[in-house]
Amino acid sequence: MFATPVFSVVIPVYRNEESLPELVEALASVAGRVSSPLEAVFVVDGSPDQSLRVLHALLPRAPFPSQVVALSRNFGSFAAIRAGLAAGKGEAFGVVAADLQEPPELLVTFHDALARGEADVVVGTRAGRSDPLFSRVFSGAFWGLYRRLVLPDIPPGGVDVFGCTRAFRDQLLAIEERNTSLVGLLFWLGFRRLEVPYERRERRHGSSAWSFRKRIRYLLDATFAFSDLPIRLVSLIGLAGIAASLVLGAIVLWAKLQGDIPIPGYAATVLTVMFFGGLNSLALGLVGEYVWRVFENTKARPNYVVAVSREFPGERRGSESA
Repeated sequence: MFATPVFSVVIPVYRNEESLPELVEALASVAGRVSSPLEAVFVVDGSPDQSLRVLHALLPRAPFPSQVVALSRNFGSFAAIRAGLAAGKGEAFGVVAADLQEPPELLVTFHDALARGEADVVVGTRAGRSDPLFSRVFSGAFWGLYRRLVLPDIPPGGVDVFGCTRAFRDQLLAIEERNTSLVGLLFWLGFRRLEVPYERRERRHGSSAWSFRKRIRYLLDATFAFSDLPIRLVSLIGLAGIAASLVLGAIVLWAKLQGDIPIPGYAATVLTVMFFGGLNSLALGLVGEYVWRVFENTKARPNYVVAVSREFPGERRGSESA
């Protein structure tokens, strides 16, 4: 039990065994710069490498208390963050990735802003990034679509890290949606929000697990969870199809009366069947996406399953904890 309010840092871990020693050192530096006792909560999200073993070896010697929460399989980074937020004992929380691309001092900024009561949620916004050109272009296009289709208020560079109060954390965890966007929920909840710009660092260890397929899936989840744009597009396409069919019908009727169509109804039938067949397939697919999401939520399955968890008191606890 901690004697003073705690700052819980949540770190989802997936294929990060190479960066973990440096990450623990960076957290030790952060622990010495914040006024509240720091607690690290590592959530191993079904990582196939030796991340769990490395953490079990490093954390007993770390100069701060910590937890390791191992999920039963890979549930995704958002589920892992939820698991870490639920396990954290803090009055304030910070969420960062384990790849060290976000500067550790960002956590100090999060903590200080929350401790001063300046905001209920603090989000890190990318002012620049040292990623390869293709990654920068793709990320720019991704977040541009996200802002246009889902949330216009989101920063142009997107959001990867954030900090929040316990009250905000409680409201976030109370939302039990499946196949949604954690970033979208941060902005949907409202509260007092503060944006902190930072320069994203070059990746030094391993490769990103944030694949093209995962990005597309994330964009679809966010779009269907926070926007009615797909259904509205289908309605607009349907209206355009009706207008086109009326124009086409008038043309065919005129040509028929003039005797210019030797085979009655052939061209009009083929064009109409192809157009509305494609439109129906698109509409059924979009409606199916919504129905599937409704079905997933009615199952009431948990967002994640904890296989095992373990706490480490840290080497230098002093009067910070009891």
